[in-house]
Amino acid sequence: MKYEQDDQRKHLEFIQLAINRMANNSFILKGWTITLIAGLFALTINKKTSIFLILALFPALAFWGLDAYYLRQEKLFRELYNHVRTTKREKIDPYSLNTKLVNSKVNNWFKTLFSSTIIALHGTMVFFIAIILIIVCLRR
Repeated sequence: MKYEQDDQRKHLEFIQLAINRMANNSFILKGWTITLIAGLFALTINKKTSIFLILALFPALAFWGLDAYYLRQEKLFRELYNHVRTTKREKIDPYSLNTKLVNSKVNNWFKTLFSSTIIALHGTMVFFIAIILIIVCLRR
């Protein structure tokens, strides 16, 4: 199959759609994180028990990991976009969204977990949950 300029443009559009989906997933996940943690804080205050704070740690950590996953996927697709954009057409698999070609150019999931964009929200949230949990437990 011959890979023409129109094919390349359409291929880049498909990759851009994947980038947009990953960014949207991350945005929605952040909203769910804040909503769920705020709800568990409200239950903690209302019921005057620390069990909800302990429960708040689990979704906070899980959403932290998921957000790092989506950010890494977004970065992989951005690298794939640049690869398709700059590579000669003869060397490109038409319409492929396989990111294995650019996997080595993006930090792994664990490093992404501690990137500044991820840790600013999720790390801070886990830190404050832990601090408030310690304060509540020390008051007893």
